[in-house]
Amino acid sequence: MLRLPPSFRDSGRVLTRRLVQLYVGLFLYGMGIAMIVRGELGVAPWDVLTQGIAKQTGMNFGLITILTSGVVLLFWIPIRQKPGFGTLMNALLVGPAADVGLWLIPEGLDLWARILLLPGGIVVLAIATGLYIGAHFGPGPRDGLMTGLHRATGWRIWIVRTGIEAIVLAIGWLLGGNVGLGTVLFALTIGPLCGWAIPLFAIRRADASAAAGPHLDPAVPEPSRPEPPLIPDDSPAN
Repeated sequence: MLRLPPSFRDSGRVLTRRLVQLYVGLFLYGMGIAMIVRGELGVAPWDVLTQGIAKQTGMNFGLITILTSGVVLLFWIPIRQKPGFGTLMNALLVGPAADVGLWLIPEGLDLWARILLLPGGIVVLAIATGLYIGAHFGPGPRDGLMTGLHRATGWRIWIVRTGIEAIVLAIGWLLGGNVGLGTVLFALTIGPLCGWAIPLFAIRRADASAAAGPHLDPAVPEPSRPEPPLIPDDSPAN
């Protein structure tokens, strides 16, 4: 009999809720990116890179997001980071969701509308992060790179995160990405907001232990189940 991966060993009710929460979170994450981009006041470092590549190549935002995720996953190989189901879904779905948001929200809005879109997009993105991470299907490509480097090097998470995003931001800016107030606001607020949203939407998986076998204590989560660390100053759905 085929043995289900640990992340799928739940009762039908819990697994259904987790899958719905995963997909809703990924869709909202793309919408949050689109809101920030249409705010035109500066975007998050990875989106600065995406905008810069778009300007240089003419490819659309969503396709570049998917391709960038694929490249980032290649960097997982030397640090022995293993992708989960949520990792692959993140890589495939966030880009198209962002394209939907960019299609729905027009360019060149009035300043007052753009001022509202920027913080609104950051809040939506944080909620989406809580939904996605709380579903317990594995980290996104960019966060997996961060946590993998942290594990491999022993460097503090904030040092690894800052280093990666500084490099990404610099490359994106050189390619013509939009760096501005929104970039600073994102950097200052996304950590605390994710620190609020992640525990709020985290699904308790006590049922998974009982489903995996009678030898496990149903009150204790399955120890072999890979779950991303819940670190408040990360943006885990990246």
